Amino acid sequence: MLGSLLAAPFARAAGAAQPNIVFILMDDLRWDEIGCNGHPFAETPNIDRIAREGVRFRNAFVTTPLCSPSRASFLTGQYAHAHGIIDNTARDAQSHRLPTFPRVLHAAGYETGFVGKWHMGNDDSPRPGFDHWVSFKGQGTYHDPELNENGKTVKAADYTTDVLSDRAAAYVARKRTRPFFLWLAHKAVHPELTQYADGSISDPNGGVFLPAERHKALYMGRTVPRRPNAEQPPAGKPALQRKIGNLPPLGPATGTDDETIRNRLRMLKAADEGIGRVLAALETTGRLDDTVVIFTSDEGYFFGEHGLSFERRLAYEESIRIPLLVRYPRLARAGSTIDGFALGIDIAPTVLGLANAKSGHPMHGRSLVPLLEGRSDGWRKSFMIEYFSDNTMPRISHMGYRALRTERWKYIRYSELEGMDELYDLANDPYEMRNVIGTGAGMKALPALRAELERFARS
Repeated sequence: MLGSLLAAPFARAAGAAQPNIVFILMDDLRWDEIGCNGHPFAETPNIDRIAREGVRFRNAFVTTPLCSPSRASFLTGQYAHAHGIIDNTARDAQSHRLPTFPRVLHAAGYETGFVGKWHMGNDDSPRPGFDHWVSFKGQGTYHDPELNENGKTVKAADYTTDVLSDRAAAYVARKRTRPFFLWLAHKAVHPELTQYADGSISDPNGGVFLPAERHKALYMGRTVPRRPNAEQPPAGKPALQRKIGNLPPLGPATGTDDETIRNRLRMLKAADEGIGRVLAALETTGRLDDTVVIFTSDEGYFFGEHGLSFERRLAYEESIRIPLLVRYPRLARAGSTIDGFALGIDIAPTVLGLANAKSGHPMHGRSLVPLLEGRSDGWRKSFMIEYFSDNTMPRISHMGYRALRTERWKYIRYSELEGMDELYDLANDPYEMRNVIGTGAGMKALPALRAELERFARS
């Protein structure tokens, strides 16, 4: 299953057109927090425009729902067990060595730019493959960020989301004779965390969400939509029902309040305005329709589902499902939707395919171009999710797992916990509230699911 683009590293396909490419990555944004995916009041007109004038993937997922591993998977097209960025610890040197697709684009003639949050270590120095670099150390801050701008320290006096958006818009508006690639990685809508001088991060309350001053009253009094599994104590989930120290049991008291969620949406509003400025810069320069615009997120977030709050990491839908929008009128039909499974590991082969650039580095992902062209024959029917246990969050300590997601089933096999595996019939239980691993239907389905998961693991 580990495929390859089957060419010499950094080769370029001769005589083929190369579109500009803008990749916009949000941090911790759920798939259902944007208007085009059904949110009842979130104001995301510019994000929605990408969907309206492009394609909306209705079943998009990450393969490791945690920031650093997920970002490395976007960049390499590989599962975390292959690229080695398996957690959020400082992996600065390792992230410099990743075989990323921007390195391939750069070697194939693209001007390449990175603006935003790298989030693989605290080192803010430029990574290989980028001509233009704007980033910050570790998590950064939401106000007056100190930036590494092409190797020089620059102090910016503004809201960080606006700073990043303005620099991204300026980058795409440059005069140039070659195609360009931009990776815009927002800090939003991640919470602000306490970061110490040694680079360590600690905030037992999960951090705070800090919108721009102009948006602090936005959505005031609006009732936040809740999924049926929100603020419900977990049932049939022995891994989550374990007693851990003095932590209270999961339930309504451990959920997320409405104002916290509204603040996330307020933060998203600033990002959406910035995306509007990027699109306007593309329009003004006459490049919009010759540019592939991709919008997505590095994972989801829990709003009290199963009693979980301020968390990702687990294999439930709220954590692994992401928004994925692609605008490219030369290929993608405006206003269309795609139901096939699309994964974060598919971005690298998709971008390289659109750019007619080839790499010899192996990838687990598949190009999404056939789906964009309306061809779904032979497309994947299942995929693996993996998470490697860490001790950052006591609630989910020792909960490393490999999981299998099919069109009907989700099977979660914990690596360190005996007798606590889970199985959900998503066709009849889309909110994963009934673990059916010990039922007749579950026992009948398990052998094939286990065999499929083993197939992924061996690859």
